Amino acid sequence: MSKPVVGAPEALVQESDGRESRATVFAYESPAELTKPKSIARLCRSDIIYSSVQILREGGENNLHAHSAQDGVWIVLKGRARFYGKGDALLAELAPLQGLHIPRGFYYWFEKVGEEPLEILQVEAIDKTIINKRLDATPLTDSTKQVQYI
Repeated sequence: MSKPVVGAPEALVQESDGRESRATVFAYESPAELTKPKSIARLCRSDIIYSSVQILREGGENNLHAHSAQDGVWIVLKGRARFYGKGDALLAELAPLQGLHIPRGFYYWFEKVGEEPLEILQVEAIDKTIINKRLDATPLTDSTKQVQYI
């Protein structure tokens, strides 16, 4: 994979309303070696938004949970994903370049479908007027406890 072309470093920094703002240039490529059922590649983060790619292999599903102050967008990059809500109600089965918006306070969990690992883009916006908590409705899975950060 080619790397992004980055302009002058000083062009990525601007002053706005008396504070420094910094743009982030990033790239993602599928990892060659994974040691755990779930891996997370962090792409960027600010005080109100972050983005990652989660890679799920067999056993990498998570538990039913919600986030009190986060609205999330999920887009499948490779593989297939199945999202569920309360009572294991199917919300969506997604193929590459299909996605789902999960509003704050909405309970969900997801899993990969089929043999191919799932690579799914996660973009989360945080409402700073609310305390951000993970609200677990079912116990954490082993993969939720053991994540490989890459």
